[in-house]
Amino acid sequence: MQVTETLNTGLKRQIKVTVPAKDLEAKLVERLSAAKDKVRINGFRPGKVPLQHLRKVYGKSFMAEVVNEILSDSTRSILADRGEKAAMQPEVSMTEDEKEAEKILAGNADFEFSLDYEVLPPIEEKDLSAISITRLVYDVPSEEVEEQVERVADSARSWESKKGKAANGDRVTIDYLGKVDGEAFDGGKDEDAELVLGSNRFIPGFEEQLVGLKAGEEKVITVTFPADYPAANLAGKEATFDIKVKDVAAPADVEINDDLAKTLGLESADKLREIVRGQIESQYGSVTRQKVKRQILDQLDEMYKFDTPERLVEAEFENIWAQVNADLAQAGRTFEDEETTELEARAEYQRLAERRVRLGLVLADIGEKASVQVSDDELQRALFEQIRRIPQSQQQQVYEYYRSNPGALASIRAPLFEEKVVDHLLGVISVADQKVSKDELLADDEAETETKEAKKPAKKATSKAKAADAAERGEAGEGEKKKAAPKKKAAKGDAGE
Repeated sequence: MQVTETLNTGLKRQIKVTVPAKDLEAKLVERLSAAKDKVRINGFRPGKVPLQHLRKVYGKSFMAEVVNEILSDSTRSILADRGEKAAMQPEVSMTEDEKEAEKILAGNADFEFSLDYEVLPPIEEKDLSAISITRLVYDVPSEEVEEQVERVADSARSWESKKGKAANGDRVTIDYLGKVDGEAFDGGKDEDAELVLGSNRFIPGFEEQLVGLKAGEEKVITVTFPADYPAANLAGKEATFDIKVKDVAAPADVEINDDLAKTLGLESADKLREIVRGQIESQYGSVTRQKVKRQILDQLDEMYKFDTPERLVEAEFENIWAQVNADLAQAGRTFEDEETTELEARAEYQRLAERRVRLGLVLADIGEKASVQVSDDELQRALFEQIRRIPQSQQQQVYEYYRSNPGALASIRAPLFEEKVVDHLLGVISVADQKVSKDELLADDEAETETKEAKKPAKKATSKAKAADAAERGEAGEGEKKKAAPKKKAAKGDAGE
């Protein structure tokens, strides 16, 4: 086999491979000889089939197998011999001439093909201890825990129907039908909808017009959808709702004590408070972790500057772009609605794709050098957690898909590996804890990041790009995640959500 490098520019490589016809013939004869004692052909005793007859019957199919094995084996061996790692599976180019292909399968011509690929760039070792971040820490006060306990208690509250007028704090059960310009719209109808007046679940002005109604009464109310309402066909529009009140119920008194805790499956009110505190601290801890990770990734992005494989970046961009367009379509919005243009958005997401690829390579390199591993048990737990979120009837099918598809399983392993690399970095870099208020912890750091990155094409496009990056890597707090997620159209039960 003759191997010739025909292109070596930047990260791009092209290798021409020639397998002489005599080598193909030798491999074919070897395969035919191995099959001689196994095949059964009428008119011949087992093991007595002449080689030439075997070749006449199986020659082309066996040669095709030889060619495929050469393609598979040579790709791995060539990269190994050259000490290179391909960024993606090399593209193989062969002759498309049918006559030439027939000659190869007949053993009358050399087999030539080329490999086109990009190598992973060398990553310079950096002094990671030079990274310095501030970890924002919020100490949850007892008052906040108590507020959440009261909400939990409120969710367990019982309601008692009453004959009087509905007041704030009462729960009304209603049927409603929404109309714009006299025509009913999708998502504007519901029956037996329960709404606590004053909860601000529905659009402004909706709940206020139900105050004072009694069970059995009907009313037509008029409201205006907010200008930024997710469903573009309703945003800023005036609508009427035909309301029928079916029940008005007042909240029963509730007391936070051991009896209440027992109705929730807990042994005491203290245990309820302990669990609630743990949940709150975990939620704020996630925000702290996300902001820490963002700082680390931003500094790694500043430290490491190298060419990224174009095919990897393009694949990442296509994933992002598909999600962006799906989000816009679902929200009924356009790039103009986002105060940008498609051209500007493409440029923004192209930069985002390059950042993702570069950081992914950096984290992989750091993790490899630190011997970071994702255990089989960790992978299995993450897989089960992923499957748990889908309908039970589909769980076995999805499980089998992941177990038999290495690429899909890698998508489960990747975020686990990334988080473990971040854990490793937290033991290497300088971390200063800073106690902050809740507002400071939850403050959107977008403005600061935009100032650093500077000169983005449009504020909303930048925000969306950062949000998509954050959602993918788990870097963002809840605010950024919401921006990345598709906005809901008006749907059942969300006339104002």
